[in-house]
Amino acid sequence: MIIYVNSLEGINDEQLDTGFFHGWPSSPPVNKFYEILNNSTYICLALDSETNKVVGFINALSDKVLTAYIPLLEVIPQYQGRGIGTELVLRMQEQIKDYYMIDLLCDESIQEFYLDMGMTRATGMMVRNYNKQSGRT
Repeated sequence: MIIYVNSLEGINDEQLDTGFFHGWPSSPPVNKFYEILNNSTYICLALDSETNKVVGFINALSDKVLTAYIPLLEVIPQYQGRGIGTELVLRMQEQIKDYYMIDLLCDESIQEFYLDMGMTRATGMMVRNYNKQSGRT
C-alpha cells in the first residue's frame, strides 16, 4: 500500500536511498536529495508501507503570494505505471491551487501526462548547468 505525506517528519536518508533520478548522468547523493526536499516550499512523498521506503516524490517552490514552480516529480522505475505519479501531481495541485501562476518545465515526451492533469502547453526558457546536476560543488 502507498501512503502519501506532505513533510519530511520521520523520514531519514535510508528511506530516500531507493533509486531516484534514474537516467540522470550525475544524480544528487542522498544527503543532497534530502536538502532538496527540506528546502522546498511544498512536498508530497509516496511511501511504500511494507518497505517504509520513499518510492515517489514531487516538490514545489513558491513565493507564497502568487507563484509556484514544480521542478521535480520522480517515481522510482519499479513503481512506475501504478498511478503514483498522477496521485503526487493531484496532491501537489491541491496544495498550491490558490496561486495565480503554477509553472512546470518538462521534456516534450511527457507533456501528454501533464496535459491529462489539467495543465496547458506553454513556451519557456531555461538554462541547464549539467556540470552542477548532482548538487555537489
